[in-house]
Amino acid sequence: MAEILIQNADTILTMDDDRRVLHGADILIRDGQVAALGQGLVTSGEVIQGRGAVVTPGLVNTHHHLYQNLTRAVPGAQDALLFGWLQRLYPIWSRFGPEEFFVSAQLGLAELALSGCTLSSDHLYLYPNGARLEDTIHAAREVGLRFHPTRGAMSIGESQGGLPPDHLVEQEGAILEDMIRVVDAFHDASEGSMCRVGLAPCSPFSVSRELMRDAALLARDKGVMLHTHLAENDEDIAYSEAQFGCRPGQYAEELGWTGDDVWHAHCVKLDVEEIDLFAK
Repeated sequence: MAEILIQNADTILTMDDDRRVLHGADILIRDGQVAALGQGLVTSGEVIQGRGAVVTPGLVNTHHHLYQNLTRAVPGAQDALLFGWLQRLYPIWSRFGPEEFFVSAQLGLAELALSGCTLSSDHLYLYPNGARLEDTIHAAREVGLRFHPTRGAMSIGESQGGLPPDHLVEQEGAILEDMIRVVDAFHDASEGSMCRVGLAPCSPFSVSRELMRDAALLARDKGVMLHTHLAENDEDIAYSEAQFGCRPGQYAEELGWTGDDVWHAHCVKLDVEEIDLFAK
């Protein structure tokens, strides 16, 4: 078993249930997991001197679009509202392929590592020009971060009242088949896993009610988590009320998108009732 001992750290912030703070203590890491905390620990493996250092748990990034690292400063996009921003960038993203997704994931995960993040999710919901979810998984393996990629999707294009252009959306049957493929191929549910896969239809304004429901059923059958955008801004609320006759929180509840196996991105426009729902 591979071991690393961080020895004599000035301060260790454990963030355990008792919020212990240790001084002049050691951390024994075995096969990528913390095996012991205390003083006088020994190992036959690598020893790192922690004197003068404060050691904290790694940060966890719960929502990211790593591919967007390559389009951070596009003129005409940065000052737009959400829908206008997306419509400006969809044509650029549609020209990406496997290499762009791989490189952008490397870049984004390396930046996160330098900031103290050791676990990141990623919400990848478009797959142009032969790109696949594993383009990002292979990048994460090279960088060495613990990774929770999500197989996102868009299925409702402009011609059907959705926001994305038609050439960026997928058929829902093919989406569900690929969700099964990537979970079976890459999801590792074991303790200390370096890669777990989630299912993540992009948003209520880019997929159908049926896909949201089917993805929830599939995720629970496979024992994986669910992720999507919800209640991002006033445009998002207006779309939900116009298209579904309800607010986003109610829409999520009706389709099985509440529970401890679901996490939503943003949610900055939830009302009091929706906040109570999510609290429950």
